[in-house]
Amino acid sequence: YVVISVCLSRSVQCPVYDLDNNVAFIGMYQTMTTTAAITVQRKDFPSNSFYVVVVVKTEDEACGGPLRFYPLLPDQLLDPGNRSKTLDVIVSPAINSEVYVMGMLFCLGIFLSFYLLTFFVACVENKRMNRKREGLLNSISLTHCVCVSGKASVSPYEYGSFADNGSTLSSEAVTDSLASTDGNCGYRSLESVARSRQESLSSVEEDDYDTLVDIDSDKNIVRTKKFLCVSDLARKDKRILSKKYQIYFWNIATIAVFYALPVIQLVITYQTVVNVTGNQDICYYNFLCAHPLGALSSFNNILSNLGYVLLGLLFLLIILQRDILHNRALERNESTAVECGIPKHFGLYYAMGTALMMEGLLSACYHVCPNYTNFQFDTSFMYMIAGLCMLKLYQKRHPDINASAYSAYACLAAVIFFSVLGVVFGKGNTAFWIVFSVIHILATLLLSTQLYYMGRWRLNSGILRRMLNVIYTDCIRQCSGPLYIDRMVLLVMGNIVNWSLAAYGLIKRPNDFASYLLAIAICNLLLYFTFYIIMKLRSGERIQCLALVCILFTAVVWGFALFFFLQGLSTWQKTPAESREHNRECILLSFFDDHDIWHFLSSIAMFGSFLVLLTMDDDLDTVQRDKIYVF
Repeated sequence: YVVISVCLSRSVQCPVYDLDNNVAFIGMYQTMTTTAAITVQRKDFPSNSFYVVVVVKTEDEACGGPLRFYPLLPDQLLDPGNRSKTLDVIVSPAINSEVYVMGMLFCLGIFLSFYLLTFFVACVENKRMNRKREGLLNSISLTHCVCVSGKASVSPYEYGSFADNGSTLSSEAVTDSLASTDGNCGYRSLESVARSRQESLSSVEEDDYDTLVDIDSDKNIVRTKKFLCVSDLARKDKRILSKKYQIYFWNIATIAVFYALPVIQLVITYQTVVNVTGNQDICYYNFLCAHPLGALSSFNNILSNLGYVLLGLLFLLIILQRDILHNRALERNESTAVECGIPKHFGLYYAMGTALMMEGLLSACYHVCPNYTNFQFDTSFMYMIAGLCMLKLYQKRHPDINASAYSAYACLAAVIFFSVLGVVFGKGNTAFWIVFSVIHILATLLLSTQLYYMGRWRLNSGILRRMLNVIYTDCIRQCSGPLYIDRMVLLVMGNIVNWSLAAYGLIKRPNDFASYLLAIAICNLLLYFTFYIIMKLRSGERIQCLALVCILFTAVVWGFALFFFLQGLSTWQKTPAESREHNRECILLSFFDDHDIWHFLSSIAMFGSFLVLLTMDDDLDTVQRDKIYVF
C-alpha cells in the first residue's frame, strides 16, 4: 500500500487544520489511495477561493491496508521503509446548468417515448380487433345458420368449468364457440353453451365448493389426474377469485407506504450528516461523475431511477385498459371471455406494476447515500418483483390453487428478513451460512412437494410413514417411474440449481449477501420461465408476433443492462478509499455514468419482461379452456 492521505477542500481562512488529529474539523474531506474527487460548489465558498490540504495518515489501516505489527524494543529505531507518493492536483470546471437540463430532458424523453409507442400499438391493435369482429359478424350474417336456442342464460362469472358430475371431465359437451365448423353452424349460441354446462356443473361457489366433503374427494380426483386442462383448475367463482387476487395489489400498496416513509426519512438524515460534517467517506458515490443539485450530492444517480416509476405507471395503465375491456366483454356475455383462454385475473399484474414503481423510488433513496447499511432498500422490491412474476406464471394455468396474498407476502417477508440478517451477520459467519443453507434446501423440498402434488398432501405427524410407504411401493417393491414426468423434470432441475447455489454460498460465503439472495430468486424465475415456454411450444401452442418481439427485445436489453451493471464503479464491500479506485468519468451527455445507463436499461428490460408475461398466452384467447394443458 502506498502512503495514505486525506484530500480536503476548505475556505481560505486561518487557522489551517493540516494535522491528522484536526484535519476533519472544517470543510469536506475523504480518504484516498490513488484517486479522489471532490465537487466544490460556489455557494459553499463565498470568497471564490479555497485551500486543498493533503495529510498523510499514520497507518494503512485507515484505507484498507494491514495494520503492521512493530515489536517494541528499548533503544532500537524501526525503519518502516522509504515510502513516497507523488500527487497531481487538477482543478477543472464543473458542468453548467445546460448539461443538467439536457440530462433531465433526455431522461424524460426516453421514457415518455414508450407512452407514445404504447398508444400507437394500442390504436393499431384496436383497429385490427374491430376489423376482425366486423368480419366475423358479416360471415355470420351471410351464412344461413340453424342454431339451437334456449332460455338458459350464462353467467359471466362462471367460466371454464366442465365438471364430471358423475360422468366425464372431457370437452365434448362444449366446442369452440367461434372456431367450430361442424355441421351447418358457424357458431354456437351462448344459450346452448349455458345449457350444456348447467347439465354438467355442480355449484362453483368457493364457500360451498371448499366445505363439502364430496367436493374435497373430487379435488383429489381432478388434481391428481395424469393430464390436466385449465378447465380442471378454473372451477371457482370468478368474483371470489378476483377479490382474492386484488388483495395482492392492496397489500403491496400498504407495504409500500409503511416501508418507504422511514426509508426516505433515513436517507435524508444520511445526506444531512454528509453535508454538515463534510465526511464524504459515509457514502459510496462515483465521485468522478457525481453531480450535486441542492442538498443532493449525486443527483444524476437519483434521476436515472425515474424510468422505473414512469414505466411502472405505464404498465398499470395497460393493465387497467385490459381489465376494462375484459369486464365489458363479460357484460356482453362474449363466449371468448366466458369460456376461452387463460382466465383473466389482473390483481397480480397491478401488484407487479406497483412493485416496479416502488423499486424506482427505493433505488433513488439508496443512491442518495449508497452504503452497506441501506443497500437492502435497493433490493427489497426486487425480491418482490421476482416472487410476483413466478406467482403470475403459476397462476396462468393454476388459477384455483395459486397462493393467497397473505402466504405469499409472508414468504417474501421471510426472504427480506434473511437478507437483513445476512448483511448484518453473514460476513464470514460459518454458523449463519450453515443455518441458511439448511433452510434453503428444506424450503426447496417443501415447495417441490407442493408443486408436484398440486397441494394434495399434508404436512403432519404421518408424513414420514407415508414417505416410507411411497418409497417401498414405488422404488423397492416395484420400480415405477414418476406419474407426472414434466413436473418431475422441472422440479429435479430446480432442486439441482438451488442445491448448487446453497453449496456455493456455504463454500464461498460471498460478502454481498443481498445480491446472492437476489441471484437465487432470478435463477429460479428464469428456470420456470424457460420451462413454461418449452412446455407451451411442446403442447402445440404458439407465440404471437407481439409477444415474440417483446421476448427478443427484452433479452437484448437485459444483455446490455448486465454489461453496464458489471462495470462496478464503486463498492461498499471495500473501504471508501479503495472504492474510489473504481470511479470513472461520465460517459453519456457528460452527466450519466455506467450505473445510470444500467438504471435506464434495466427499467426498460423489466417493463419488457412484464409485457412478455402479459402477452405470451394471447394466442389462447379463442381456445376452449378444456383444450389448454396445465404444466
